[in-house]
Amino acid sequence: MPEEGIRYMPKKDLLTFEEIQRLVALLAEMGISKVRFTGGEPFVRKDFMRLVHSVSRIKGITGLHITTNGVLTAPYVKELKQAGVKSVNLSLDTLDKERFKTITRRDEFDNVMGTLGLLLDEGIEVKINAVVMEGKNTDDILPLVAFTRSNPVSVRFIEEMPFNGGGKYSPTLTWTYHKIIDHIKKAYPGLAKLKDGAHSTSYNYAVPGHKGNVGVIAAFSRTFCGTCDRIRITAQGTLKTCLYDNGVLNVRDLVRAGAPDGDLKKILLKAFKNRAKDGHEAGQDRRANAVASESMSTIGG
Repeated sequence: MPEEGIRYMPKKDLLTFEEIQRLVALLAEMGISKVRFTGGEPFVRKDFMRLVHSVSRIKGITGLHITTNGVLTAPYVKELKQAGVKSVNLSLDTLDKERFKTITRRDEFDNVMGTLGLLLDEGIEVKINAVVMEGKNTDDILPLVAFTRSNPVSVRFIEEMPFNGGGKYSPTLTWTYHKIIDHIKKAYPGLAKLKDGAHSTSYNYAVPGHKGNVGVIAAFSRTFCGTCDRIRITAQGTLKTCLYDNGVLNVRDLVRAGAPDGDLKKILLKAFKNRAKDGHEAGQDRRANAVASESMSTIGG
């Protein structure tokens, strides 16, 4: 989160729940079966659980998932289970309370850990998203791996991306996925490679005897682009076929202009077919200052 916070969008600029429902239903008819609500923070939206329940009932949607920082989530954990949410990705870059406060600029560590406990108690699959940031939380890599010894969670270490919202951008990265894996292997020589799914964005591993597992997402190196099958629609209705693009289509304006379902499907399909070859190609057209000033808090993780 940028130090000064973010500028909240006027409500009229955001997709309404009804617009989201319509788009998800259209995408389900086109073959999409998995939906993830991310953010910013999805639970900031008033009556967010109403949207979760409505989308869970859409024909063809068989996987409903949520990414959250866990701060506002605890009161809704049982309801998430009832709504059929398959898994929750919990953003947690450190297990150290003071470092958590420094990184997030919020004193919410106990609250987030409480949410994690409730999710596990309900039997909801949990993935912990930890962005590896040099000089901030590299000392937390091994404690997070150790956390999987007695907890059935998947810890995903993510290469830091240039979307830092701080006006700084560097074309190089010290803590690459190779370095992260090597660092773990030094402490856990028995680290075993798991078979990755067909469209997995992470390289997955297991430590013998641990209830959970670990993985590394090469978000900066972008080595998974060839198998990526994800699309993203921001809260403002911008279609992104890659995190590194500037947005390829304003879906909100098409919907509000009265485009019929058939036309929307054709326009969406054309955008999907013309997606960039990989994240490097998608990023070529971005202006350097746009990359540096944009924050993941506005386009989702």
